Amino acid sequence: MTLLGRRPDVEKFLAAPTAGVRVALIFGRDLGVVRERGQELAQKVCERPDDPFDVALVSDGDLDEDPGRLIDELMAYSLMGGRRLVRLRLSTDKVGPDRLAAEALERHAAGDLNPDAFFLIEAGNLGRESALRRAAEKQAAAVAIPCYEDEIGDLARLTREALAKDRLSLTAEALDLFVRRLPHERGVARREIERLALYLGPGSGATGTAEDLVDFLGVEPEASLADAAQDAFGGRLAAAQAGLRRAAQEGEGGPAAVRAMSMHLARLRRTATLRAAGAELAEAAKASGVFWKNEREFLRQARAWDLGVLAEVQPDVLAADRACKQTGAPDQLIAERLALAIAARARRLGL
Repeated sequence: MTLLGRRPDVEKFLAAPTAGVRVALIFGRDLGVVRERGQELAQKVCERPDDPFDVALVSDGDLDEDPGRLIDELMAYSLMGGRRLVRLRLSTDKVGPDRLAAEALERHAAGDLNPDAFFLIEAGNLGRESALRRAAEKQAAAVAIPCYEDEIGDLARLTREALAKDRLSLTAEALDLFVRRLPHERGVARREIERLALYLGPGSGATGTAEDLVDFLGVEPEASLADAAQDAFGGRLAAAQAGLRRAAQEGEGGPAAVRAMSMHLARLRRTATLRAAGAELAEAAKASGVFWKNEREFLRQARAWDLGVLAEVQPDVLAADRACKQTGAPDQLIAERLALAIAARARRLGL
């Protein structure tokens, strides 16, 4: 097989592993997603995925101590008569375990070992130079599944499904508000969803609203910075400065403020790029991740900030970012000056 990058293809394979595939490499930065997909696949390929008589769990530390351990496990047969599962978990990017895993993968995919065993490998972010990744992508009996950080849509689906198990739900507004504050690491996100379920009352059948989440979410500095960035690009200097100072009082200094303005610029640039490719303005803004409550203001700005003007502002943002990282630099003042420059440009654009 080959690299499975599209979600529908991955979900189809995890639900019903393709006949003839005896090796799966699941890898990526988000180890929470890697572990979840690994467990889902393990339950499909092995009748008793938690039974030590059917399953061998090998780590990279085991390979350091015994380089031949992996081949031995892949040659063995299940003591209980079921399908054997050999599960390798790599927690480092050291060349040694990567090479040993690649060699074992090639031999097992070729049918040289126990052809009825399934070899499941869970690893971190593997670059193109990884021998293991290259081996998985070229073997007909192997599949490679990269795991990327969850996007907003993924987090929304994860939240809905997890809350539904506790007979809970959120309104559309509350769900949008909640997922935009979630970290994109799957394991951490799940813990936050569990905390929300406890807050709403497991099994209560409650539907949380945006108002219900006010106390749960609290007021974060990031919200003030996002508002300040939007005000700057909207030509409202006084409001932008007030937001920056409020965020500073909440513990967020200049570097985070510059980053917020850089992110807002990036959304405007993506929207302008999509428009240039033929997308409708509202559609382009939605694809750029604009929060629905900010949509009207963002559309107003997007009509004025075209790609050419955004390109002229980009060097100022980069310069401010570098200046904030210099020792002793007055980063709060740097952020306010950047907001001033952006707001002044916005005013000249008619905003």
